Amino acid sequence: MTFSAAEFYEAGMTLPPDVRKDVALRLLESVESDDAFDEAAESWLQTEAAAAYDALKADPSRAIPAEDVRTELEAKWAARS
Repeated sequence: MTFSAAEFYEAGMTLPPDVRKDVALRLLESVESDDAFDEAAESWLQTEAAAAYDALKADPSRAIPAEDVRTELEAKWAARS
């Protein structure tokens, strides 16, 4: 039996959340590392992330409280539904 990606997705969405999570993680682990992604992530860490860290270290008043970030992310997540 062969499924298209869309059929596989639709079938997977009928599974309970804990089973979907397990399947998703197992599928992710089965994919070999993507060198281009790894290089892009490393570049981002060395440029943008490092610059943001340096800026925050120079001016700690720029920091956003974790609770504010969490509230904003929760609102964005709720808006998706």
